[in-house]
Amino acid sequence: MAYFLQQLINGLTLGSIYGLIAIGYTMVYGIIGMINFAHGEIYMIGAFISIIAFLVLGLAGISYVPLALALVLLTTMLFTAIYGWAVERVAYRPLRGSFRLAPLISAIGTSIFLQNYVQIVQGARAKPMPPLVQGGFTVFESGGFAVRLSYLQLLIMLTTLVLMVGFTSLGTFSRSFHEIVGEAPSAYRERGPIPPVPTCFAMAWTRPSSFREADVREVGLG
Repeated sequence: MAYFLQQLINGLTLGSIYGLIAIGYTMVYGIIGMINFAHGEIYMIGAFISIIAFLVLGLAGISYVPLALALVLLTTMLFTAIYGWAVERVAYRPLRGSFRLAPLISAIGTSIFLQNYVQIVQGARAKPMPPLVQGGFTVFESGGFAVRLSYLQLLIMLTTLVLMVGFTSLGTFSRSFHEIVGEAPSAYRERGPIPPVPTCFAMAWTRPSSFREADVREVGLG
């Protein structure tokens, strides 16, 4: 039973990481109906940006961990949002009126381009990073086997729960808003200006690109 519980905790942690990544996929596809095959590459770029930001903060003498984590998160969110906006602007927006296979091919090409771009800039070798969040507690012991829950695992699962609830509500609102506006545009334009469709599409790409860095940061902490 203890071994099963430990594997359950490990599985929930890994599933939470996949769930955070899936938020970005579902937001883009659910709102604008396109699959962002470069999603994983943006995630990868965010990881490298996080490492670079940690190194820069270390050189600047900022050693207080909570402050460093907050600055790294904000920096990574900014740069990955810019990457997400650039991918939408360059690879998807010109093909919005084309047949559905064209954006798919463009997405795969963008994914390959970003992979090789990072390999050229950062190299293909792994860049290990020491864990920043350490420690945990023992849930219970049975037969000499201790079931452990680390603080990092707890943080990942709680963050996933909060972001999934928040982004599920946000994605549902965004889809409903555009469906209603599409059916009755004049009634809603009387209440105030409505962002143009390209702007809404760009927002649908930049929000997952930036907020998925909560996942990047948490994975990098351990």
